Amino acid sequence: MRIVWLPGTDLLQGECHCGATHVDEDPAAMWDWLLAHPVGHGGTESVTEERVLATVR
Repeated sequence: MRIVWLPGTDLLQGECHCGATHVDEDPAAMWDWLLAHPVGHGGTESVTEERVLATVR
């Protein structure tokens, strides 16, 4: 499991040992997601892909 900062944003990307990824602004929410394995790996993302792309641009 790991969490990395997405440069140029206020976003974090978490990666689980199962290969699932998740993007979130809140570090505590990111750890909750990672530690809830496997619950939460199929749910909705808290930050949409469109929002990530808009933030990076």
